[in-house]
Amino acid sequence: MNIRENLERLEKENLSPYASLSQNSKGRLRPEEQCDIRPVYQRDRDRILHSKSFRRLKDKTQVFLSPEGDHYRTRLTHTLEVSQNARTIAKALRMNEDLVEAIALGHDLGHTPFGHAGERALNAVSPYGFCHSDQSVRTIDLLEKAGAGLNLTQEVRDGIKNHQTKGMPATLEGRIVRFSDKIAYIHHDMDDALRAGILRESDVPREIGDVIGYTTGERLDHFIHDLVSTSYGKDDIRMSEPVGEAMRKLRKFMFEEVYLNKDAKSQEYKAEMLVQTLYSYYRHHLELLPEDYINLVNRGEPEEKVVCDYIGAMTDRFAIAKYEEIYIPRSWHG
Repeated sequence: MNIRENLERLEKENLSPYASLSQNSKGRLRPEEQCDIRPVYQRDRDRILHSKSFRRLKDKTQVFLSPEGDHYRTRLTHTLEVSQNARTIAKALRMNEDLVEAIALGHDLGHTPFGHAGERALNAVSPYGFCHSDQSVRTIDLLEKAGAGLNLTQEVRDGIKNHQTKGMPATLEGRIVRFSDKIAYIHHDMDDALRAGILRESDVPREIGDVIGYTTGERLDHFIHDLVSTSYGKDDIRMSEPVGEAMRKLRKFMFEEVYLNKDAKSQEYKAEMLVQTLYSYYRHHLELLPEDYINLVNRGEPEEKVVCDYIGAMTDRFAIAKYEEIYIPRSWHG
């Protein structure tokens, strides 16, 4: 008995006619033999979950740099919340849960240390620029497994590449993750801002609260219910206009009050300086890169990109340790 084929049959029988069926995948960058147990998207999910870049997310900043407290989100907990939102929506709409989970778990694998501050820093100094969604694809295609990559399906790669506002995934599952990412970070970043004392619930404008609620829980519930009810039975994933407009206003409110808040972001210039200093150092000392990265240069990858690959993959803690190792004097022992 081929378990995978039986699971593919169940997908065809039970999922929405608009769902992405595993058996209809456009395939991988390199053809490989199918697993006899797992459909392709489940296999992709497992590869991402077991990757080194996924494990490193636990020590990468989400919004607040080095917060004092155990309950602030990291890039890993953000990823898990995106995945849970996406699976809830996908199950309700009878979409492919394996595909949304794979995209959600992989969407931020290319994020830098120190969150968007690190991304801005590398984007400013690299002649090729730096965008975390593109870097996530580069991570799964090239950087994982010592240059071999994870060889994921085209649908997962597309969803990861296009998860930001500027992108539009080809599958409805990818579009679910695109919404789930925004829902997750608006929800948990406000929760963290409340915990930090930067915001109070009463600060949310009434024109927003009257539509989607006045607590983080009410808003999360409202976003997901609206997305499901508006998209159900349709060949599209969208919110109703009133809720979509409220989300846009809330996102704008968060940028003004949290993401650009001087107190919350007071240390970011230090993170940017640290990242750019490391970039300059390794551009002039390529021989000190780990062997896997030197091999990429020898294969013809641009040196500037490979230096970004190395620094972008660092955790916050590792980047600080490398900076201290290179630039901070140590005690002399005679």
